[in-house]
Amino acid sequence: MLVQQQFPTIDPVKLEVNPNNAAIDMLRIDKVHAQVSGNKWYKLKYNLLKAKEEGQTTLLTFGGAFSNHIIATAAAAKEAGFKSIGIIRGEETLPLNPTLRLASFMGMDLHYVSRSEYRKKTTPTFITELENQFGDFYLVPEGGTNQVAIRGAEEILTDKLIKKYDYIVSAVGTGGTLTGLISKAEGQAEVIGISSLKGNFLTDEVKNWLSSIHKGHLTQWTVSSNYHFGGYAKHSRELIAFINNFKIENSIPLDPIYTGKMMYGIMDMVANRKFKENSKVLAIHTGGLQGIEGFNKRFGKLIY
Repeated sequence: MLVQQQFPTIDPVKLEVNPNNAAIDMLRIDKVHAQVSGNKWYKLKYNLLKAKEEGQTTLLTFGGAFSNHIIATAAAAKEAGFKSIGIIRGEETLPLNPTLRLASFMGMDLHYVSRSEYRKKTTPTFITELENQFGDFYLVPEGGTNQVAIRGAEEILTDKLIKKYDYIVSAVGTGGTLTGLISKAEGQAEVIGISSLKGNFLTDEVKNWLSSIHKGHLTQWTVSSNYHFGGYAKHSRELIAFINNFKIENSIPLDPIYTGKMMYGIMDMVANRKFKENSKVLAIHTGGLQGIEGFNKRFGKLIY
């Protein structure tokens, strides 16, 4: 069983520009576990239980070289008594970066595949090849999103929180966490996803996931693609300055892939009156802070 180490806190966020008198709070689910951080803890919770029910002893998953999901799965597997295998996109580079070094330290067996092979990761033929190579395993999808992960993501919100806030905002990667938030909110609060990826395809992804859990009727949600800063893992000086200033002003660290873009989007939406007058907004801090060390290693120490 994956044990929660700390309960999330709610931290108020300072606003310099606030024409509509909006109140912003942040739900710090990044604090729930040291390595299985934020939304990953919730998404993996029921996957681990299902793996045990199926009698599996090994978890296999996919991710890039700086993946939050790879770290979280390695840590969760170790804590719950599973072996773990990570199929990593791209060639091995030594010395290992901080993400893969920690995953390996926690017992994950790392295997590298070409980018062209990696794109086949959801095909039955590729899965069969992995089974022939590694034997039986419980498959956790890239990013951890499946129906049981969505069930876990629903538990991020309580009924009390939903009643307190007009808007609930989260970063979006694969859409699983956002789907869980929408499902739990049941239209009582508007849910907004800030996409870290270029393009509008995530709206359709979330619609499909909602339909798969019989919640396709829910419409009080949107995905914004206005704050991706060029696409996944892309950044700008403006974004980095925002992240550093936000930490100084609020004592809350943000990462440049997900939560930094989310909070930048929220602040911009406040300044441009996108939230209704006197509204209460809850931002979900989904974790991912482990990626800062690797980011700084690649680009220089940009984030303090």
